Amino acid sequence: MLAYTVGDDREWDARLLRWDILGSLGHAAGLRRARLITEGEFTRMQRALRAALRAAARGTLAIGDDHEDVHSAVELWLTARHASLGERLHTGRSRNDQVATDLRLYLKDRALALHAESLALAEALLDLAAAHRTALWPGYTHQRRGMPSSAGIWAAGYAEGVLDTAESIAGIWPRLDRSPLGSAAGYGVPLPLDREAAARSLGFTGIDNAVTLAQGARGKLEAAVLFWCVQYGHDLARLASDVILYAAEEFGFLVLPPDLATGSSIMPQKRNPDLFELTRARAGAVQGELAGVLAISGKLTGGYHRDFQLLKGPLMRGLEATEQMLSMMTFAIPRITVDRERSLAALDGPTLATDEVMRRVRDGEPFRSAYRAVAAAVKSGKGMPVPPPGEIIRARQSVGSIGNMNLGAGRARLRAARAWNRRERNRFERAMATLAGRRAR
Repeated sequence: MLAYTVGDDREWDARLLRWDILGSLGHAAGLRRARLITEGEFTRMQRALRAALRAAARGTLAIGDDHEDVHSAVELWLTARHASLGERLHTGRSRNDQVATDLRLYLKDRALALHAESLALAEALLDLAAAHRTALWPGYTHQRRGMPSSAGIWAAGYAEGVLDTAESIAGIWPRLDRSPLGSAAGYGVPLPLDREAAARSLGFTGIDNAVTLAQGARGKLEAAVLFWCVQYGHDLARLASDVILYAAEEFGFLVLPPDLATGSSIMPQKRNPDLFELTRARAGAVQGELAGVLAISGKLTGGYHRDFQLLKGPLMRGLEATEQMLSMMTFAIPRITVDRERSLAALDGPTLATDEVMRRVRDGEPFRSAYRAVAAAVKSGKGMPVPPPGEIIRARQSVGSIGNMNLGAGRARLRAARAWNRRERNRFERAMATLAGRRAR
C-alpha cells in the first residue's frame, strides 16, 4: 500500500527539498512572532534548519526509501539531531499547507527562470529580424504563396509573440506571490498564528486570505502555470514548423548549420532538423500535461484530497520541458542563416499580383476594377511586373510592415520585461538569502 500511495512522489519531492526547508524557516519566524516558541527556541530552530539547507546542498540530506515525502525527510533529519526542536517545528502546520507553500516557492523560482529564458529567445529573434530586414521571401496563406514578406518580419512576429506570452505572467504572478502558510489542513488552527509575519519572511507580498482557498487553489494554480507554458509552446511549435519547412530542399530559404542537424543511419545525404521536430513534439506534450492536471483536479469537492499528489508530475514535467524548449531555441536561432537568393527567387510573378493591384490603386484606379484586371491577367498566364527589391520594401511603410518594422518597440518591451524580472528575482532572492543566513547576490 505504501508503494502504491507514494508512487513516484519522492522523485518530484526531491525538487522541493530546498523549498521545504526555507518554508520551515519562514514558519519558524511566524511561530516566534506569535510567541508560540521562545526566542531561544527560534534561534536553535533557525540554526538547525540552516544546517539542513547546507546538508541538502551537499546531498547528505536527501529523500530516501524510508521517507514518505519531502516533509518527513526534513523532520526526521531534524529530530535525529535536535529531537525537541524537530518535534516542535510542526506546530500549527499541516503537510497540506506545507506542500502548498513549497510549491509556491518552487513556482516563483521556476517561473522567473522560464520568463528570463523566454526574453533571451525574444532578443535572439529581434536580432535575427534586424539582420534580415531586406531579405525578401513569399508570405504564405493556406500554405500557398500569397504576397511578398521577409525573413525579418517573420522573425519579428515570433519575437513579439514570445513577448506577449512573457508579459502574460502578470496574470499569474499575484497568485504565486501569496502565501498559503498557516491554513494548515485547509481550516486554520486554534492557535494565534501570525500568518502575515510568516509570509513576509518568505518574500510573499500577501496571503491567501480565506484558509479554505489554500487547498481550493490546488490544481487551478498548476493549470494556470501550465497554460502559460502551453502558450510558449504555441509560439515555439509554429516557429519550429516554419524552420523545418523553410530549411527543406524544396524551399531552401533557411540554412541549418551542421551543429543544428543530425544524420541518418542509412542515408548519407540527410541533414535532419531533429532539434526543431522535438521542440514541436514537446510543445504537444506540455498540452498533455495541462490536460492531465485538469482531469485530476477539475471535479473534486472542497478541501484537501490525496489526488493533489498526482499534480506534481505533470506540473514539473511541463515546466522543465518548456524551459528546455526555450533554451534550445535560444541556442539555435542565432545559428540559422538565410539564403537570400533562393528566398528572392521564390517571389515569382503571381506572388506580385497584389503589388500590381496596389500600384494601379496608387495611380488612381478603383480597387475592384484593378483587382479584376489583374485577376484576369493572372488567369490568362500573363506575367506580373517585377519591381526591384528596394521598391517592394519602400512600398510597405505602414508601421510593422517590411519597410517600417519598428523593432524599437519590441526592444522597449524587452527592456521593460527584463526590468520586472530583475526586480522580482532580487526581491525573491533577498528573502531566501535572509532565511538562509547569507548575503543575497
